[in-house]
Amino acid sequence: MSQRALTLAEGETYHIYNRGTDKRIIYLDNADYKRFMELLYLSNSSQAVVVRDIYRNHNSIYEYEKGDPLVAIGAYCLMPNHFHLLLNQLVDGGITKFINKLCTSYVMYFNKKYQRTGALFQGKFKAEHAKTDNYLKYLYAYIHLNPVKLIDSTWKEEGIKDAMKAFNFASSFQYSSLPDYLSKDREENVIINTTPFPGYFQTAIDHKNELFEWLSYKDL
Repeated sequence: MSQRALTLAEGETYHIYNRGTDKRIIYLDNADYKRFMELLYLSNSSQAVVVRDIYRNHNSIYEYEKGDPLVAIGAYCLMPNHFHLLLNQLVDGGITKFINKLCTSYVMYFNKKYQRTGALFQGKFKAEHAKTDNYLKYLYAYIHLNPVKLIDSTWKEEGIKDAMKAFNFASSFQYSSLPDYLSKDREENVIINTTPFPGYFQTAIDHKNELFEWLSYKDL
């Protein structure tokens, strides 16, 4: 469920995020990241989805015709103990329905795989309204540069030491939508839908230049 203080409105864009309970790791191997990304695609549907049947009957999850989407996913990044999503709500209640489907399916998968019970995520998901162009552009950079913390944990506070190394790491991080903005060919690119979002970055070079500009600042 979303924060009670914020009403999620149709046609508006929000930064949605949550972390593992007690900051625990929520993706323990590559298969876990892969499953969450597949669920980003499958859960984004107004139709009821029986996930086990889809896995049984389709070679590629991303070829499944899932029906009308609840949200448009403009960007995402999966970190070891948390996730970030940039979502535009397409239908009334779409974000809450989508996140509930996504997290419920993933927790069921995770608990069964690792023979555990109970909550995996830290309570309600958090939501921040992207009210301005400047903030929305910031969110693209913030989300897509999140992986840099894995190789330089203090770069936001102390500044980046090697911008090219940081960019190359972020752009090769496969559990994010950045490769799709950089025109890399992969089946996961159907997860995102840029149609409702402003066309800030018309080319891969535009996006790269924007990220390099942010890498020159502290406290992103």
